[in-house]
Formats: sequence, C-alpha cells, structure tokens
Amino acid sequence: MIKEAVFHRPGNNFAYAYDSETIHIRLRTKKEDMRRVTLIHGDPYIWKKGEWQTEEKPMEKTGSDDLFDYWFTSLQPPYRRLRYSFKLENEKETAVFTEKGFFTEVPLDEIDYHFCFPFLNSADVFKAPQWVKDTIWYQIFPERFGNGDPSLNPEGTLPWGSEEPEQDSFFGGDFQGVIDHLDYLTQLGITGIYFTPIFKAHSNHKYDTTDYMEIDPQFGDKETFRKLVKACHERGIRVMLDAVFNHSGFYFSPFQDVLKRGKNSPYSEWFHLWEDKVSTSPAPNYDAFAFESYMPKLNTENSEVKQYLLDVARYWIEEFDIDGWRLDVANEVDHSFWREFRRTVKEIKPDAYILGEIWHDSMPWLQGDQFDAVMNYPFTNAVIHFFAKRNISLTRFKHQLAHVQHMYPAPVNEVSFNLLGSHDTPRVLTYAEEHKPTAKLMYLFQMSYEGTPCIYYGDEVGMTGGEDPGCRKCMIWEENEQDQELFTFLQTMISLRKTEPAFGSGGSFQFVDYGEELLAYEKRSEEQTLLFFINPSEQSKTAEVSAKKVMKSDHYSTVQNDGIVIAPYGYVIIEK
Repeated sequence: MIKEAVFHRPGNNFAYAYDSETIHIRLRTKKEDMRRVTLIHGDPYIWKKGEWQTEEKPMEKTGSDDLFDYWFTSLQPPYRRLRYSFKLENEKETAVFTEKGFFTEVPLDEIDYHFCFPFLNSADVFKAPQWVKDTIWYQIFPERFGNGDPSLNPEGTLPWGSEEPEQDSFFGGDFQGVIDHLDYLTQLGITGIYFTPIFKAHSNHKYDTTDYMEIDPQFGDKETFRKLVKACHERGIRVMLDAVFNHSGFYFSPFQDVLKRGKNSPYSEWFHLWEDKVSTSPAPNYDAFAFESYMPKLNTENSEVKQYLLDVARYWIEEFDIDGWRLDVANEVDHSFWREFRRTVKEIKPDAYILGEIWHDSMPWLQGDQFDAVMNYPFTNAVIHFFAKRNISLTRFKHQLAHVQHMYPAPVNEVSFNLLGSHDTPRVLTYAEEHKPTAKLMYLFQMSYEGTPCIYYGDEVGMTGGEDPGCRKCMIWEENEQDQELFTFLQTMISLRKTEPAFGSGGSFQFVDYGEELLAYEKRSEEQTLLFFINPSEQSKTAEVSAKKVMKSDHYSTVQNDGIVIAPYGYVIIEK
C-alpha cells in the first residue's frame, strides 16, 4: 500500500456540503492500489462505554487520472455533524487513514484522531443559480453578429462580410442586429446569451473600456439595449455581460488625467504607477495587462476604484435586469474585491450568475464567496486535443477529464461553463481541419457532459477561422451558405439535452471501459440511464451491450442481436 499517495482535506473539493442535509466526501489514493475503500463515520458526541460509535459506508471509485484514483460517497448525518476516517484495503493489507495518520485499527477512544466536519451550516452550502445547469449559451461578439442599424456604423465600416477581418476592422454589428435574429436563436434552442463587452471603447473588441456606464454608440443606446434584454427574457433567454475590471482602456478619463499629471492626478491611486511621470513607450512604466500600454491595470484595492466598479455591477442589473457577469482576467484581481462584488450582485439579484475567466485550477475562487463558476478551459483543451488534434490517447483524455471533475465540488461542476471555441481561439471546424464528422462528435460530447455548454456564434452553421482576428468573421446569414445539416444536428443535441433526464445536467457522468479506441460513458439520473458510444476513428468498432432502446445514432452505425457496431466517426446512444 502506497500510503504517501493517500490524500484528504476536510474541506474544499474533498469534503463539502452539497445541500442543507448532504455532505460529500472524497479521497485520493495511488492508482490501482486499493481494492476497497470504506468511510468510517459517526456523530462526535455519541459514545457508549468509553467508545465512539461508528458506522461504515462503502465508497465508490468515481475516476482515475495518470497517478491517482478518486473515491466518493455522500451521506446525511442526522445531527449535521461528522467525524470520519477511511478504511483502506488492498490485496496485501488493511489500514485506517485518519487526520493523525495511519492505524491498523480504528482508534475509537480518541475522537480528535479523526477528520472533522464540525456542522453543516446552510449558510456554507455553495449556492449557484439553478437555472444555469439547464442553460444553453450562445456567445456573441456584437461587432460581428448582425448589422441591424447602418446609421450607427463607425467611420470606415466595411460592407458586411466583404473581406477577411483585420485586428482593427469594423463591420457595424449592433444590438438591432441581435434583436433581428433572436427567433433564429430560439429555433436553435438557445436559452442564454453571453455578450463580449458592450461598453464604450475604442477597439472593435471593446476590452479597452473607456466608460463602464455607457453603451458603445456603434451598438446603439441604452433604450435599445433595454429592448434587447426584454426581448430575450420574453423568449426565455438569459443575458450575461462581459466586464473588464482588471484593467481599463487607454482613453478611460481617469487614466487620461494620470497621463497629464502623473502622481499629481487625483486618480493616481486608481492605477499602479511606478514613477512620478507616466510613460507609455518603449514600454509602460505602470502595471498593465500583458504589458499592453493601452490597458492599464486598475487598483481594485483603492476605495474609490472599488466603489466605482461595484456601482457598475449594480447599475446594469438594477437598470437593465441582466442575469449575469462574465469577468475578464479574473485571476489578476484581488480576492477581497471579488468577495465584495459577489455580495453586491447577490443582494440585488440572488440568482445572478457570476462567471470568472480563469484558465487554471480555480479552487480559491470557488468556495462560495466569489464566483459561481469559471470558464472550463481544461475541458476545452482536452476535447480539442483528443477529437480534433488527435495528439492524446483515449486513456489520456479520460485522465484529464477525471482530474478536472475532481478538482471542484459537484455543485461547481454542475454550472461549469463548457466551451469549445471563443473569440480567443480558432473555431471548432478549423480545429477539426474542416472534418465535419469530428466536429459533430465534439458537440455531442459537449452537450452530454455535466455543466452548462456554450456555442460560439456561427459555429452551428459551419463557420471557420483561425486565431484572432480569423475567428471573428461576420456571421453568415445567407442560408445557402450555411451548413444547415450541422445546424440541425446541434439543434437535435440541444433538444435531447432539454428533454431526456439523464442526457444533460440531470445525469451523473462516468466513463466506461470499452477498449482504447472507443469512447464510452454513462449518464445516470433517477429516471434514466444512458450509455454513450463515440468512435473518433476511421475504423468501425463493436461493443457487446444490451439496450432497452436506441435513443439516437448516426446513419451508419447499427444495432445487432449481440451488440452494436459504431461506424467510423459515428455514435450510438442507448437507454439501459
């Protein structure tokens, strides 16, 4: 038994309150080292004749990565208190793992030897908005979705889709262009829109905000935005805005004052200045996002900056009834600010969704006091590398996702923002080298995975494009140029996610082993169990399995008496 690999922490993603009655417990052990793991648990105040009274509950192995196995169980302690340890068994020995180390027997005379979950306080339950689990997001880059009001076009606007975009191209996308196509989004099955920044800025991408309280005039005015939000809500579509609180734009008026007056400016403490006089070249002498002189970093520890940004967070919810905030470069802003941000937002709209842009392990932000979720880039990268780039094995893919699944508590995973592409990445079909069957398998996996999926505008009709600016082409609205078959496929996957209990957010996810080249996983809910088979290879694959019924498959895969044959780049979904 490799005891050095055994790990548990009585908090974070290893022990947490799932709801007001239920506690989730996880344990990590060396891969393939344990035959059985049992949770030993009891109330710390129930003793008889000098011995602590315990019960045992088997733990389930819920996944493995390259190095470790992960074990899980849930329980509902009647008095909401818990002391616990783990009985570990392999072929050679049995050991009891406690907070004080390993023992050969359960130490029943010393309660402080055991891990402690002191009390399940309802205030400590991670409370993400429940509506997010069932939301299908659609990311819109407003400058490129639809030009509905040409009178708003900035100077130098190009005819819609007339040429490949450059870093500084303008094509005139606006709010009216979104309103004009809301019925299209409803037809696809979209129930949430994530807008990249809409506030006043100089660039086409608007991540260089110059006024956080004003709409950029090229998109329309506040009344048009109010009309847009209202029209979305009438169709059951939530609206999430993108906020850049890590840095402002170069032409943000406080920074312009700092450029003129340096540390004599009343706004000098709004930024991180290194010297008395501010210089932008050859490199900025102040903190800036990625050393970009036109994106000076805001000092969110400054009380005036903090109040200004919290007023921004409050204003757009109170005045326009938006449903969430996506927070750009969220990991570079101090935790104290985000705690105040959450309190401000949740006081106004308790079920608002707070989503952070963080590309790495985000547990420090996901403890119930800051964000509801983060953009799930580890999921994105695993899917891209396995399906599209084909440079990792199925085993490696499963290990990567198992690691991600066990990084966070289940309530976080349920609302994790799962994307395949965005304004920062190549498009899905480009990643897949324009091989549509591969792209379809990626969408199937995304739509059937736990969390909340997001489609980048135009991907559903086969748009292509590489890194920025190639991924920011104008939306194609001519139906004869759209891939209608791909649209219908995604429409079907979204419909299954909404109508089948185990397909989407209602089903727990677990990989099933059917060999090295056939991806299989099970989704299970109280009402239904589904088994998914995906064949991302050029050869047919077979699987021996009995099915109550075939829910969905591609046109070439077949079901036989003794199993199923999955065609190259095919899939079969069966109900057990």
